[in-house]
Amino acid sequence: MPAVVHTLPLMLSCAYLVEAPSGLVLIDAGCPGEEDAILRAIDRLRPGRLQLIFITHAHFDHYGSAAALRRSTGAPIAVHADDAQALSHGETPVASARSWGRAGLAALRLSERFVRAAATPPDVCLQDGQTLDQTGLQAAVLHTPGHTLGSSCLIVEGGLAFAGDLLTTTGGQQSQRYFAVDWGLLPGSLARLQSQHPEWTYPGHGRRPLDGPALQRLRPAPQ
Repeated sequence: MPAVVHTLPLMLSCAYLVEAPSGLVLIDAGCPGEEDAILRAIDRLRPGRLQLIFITHAHFDHYGSAAALRRSTGAPIAVHADDAQALSHGETPVASARSWGRAGLAALRLSERFVRAAATPPDVCLQDGQTLDQTGLQAAVLHTPGHTLGSSCLIVEGGLAFAGDLLTTTGGQQSQRYFAVDWGLLPGSLARLQSQHPEWTYPGHGRRPLDGPALQRLRPAPQ
């Protein structure tokens, strides 16, 4: 039976609940203070059955409510090892911004004076190719660095990809071109995702997934 995906449009980003045989897997956790909206979605689907919180990358709008959700549900938090330190310190690493991203970075630094993500030490530090067998979900980690050093996609049952901020469908379908810690890594990361040929790719921003042909048409931002 194919995995069932539930999109949770949040304040700045999208989170996803994926139905696994033994419960639910949450992909990303929104901004600080959004745990109640996520918990309500869990209660509608499979109360008390959150198995894992998978974080695509260490930015506050993707892990901000993870610590609160762990306290409420007991579900462990998993992230690629290269982003574990940033989560543990409640940080949002952004080394460089381009175009409209410069305004976004300024807004981020201002907002951090008032609202910061809680320090969120992960329970599981993942590596490329590692599976989520403990959840019963056929899923594997695909390391796609550039936006952050630990940015990773989750490939579910071979046909679904959860891409975090490697790409977006907000304001059009495009690859990451606003924020990065290493712009030079992004083209290879996009190519890695495209090589998986997922049928549907779910972005960190934008409510609509990309179908397979749309993903293959994406090109990295100019270097």
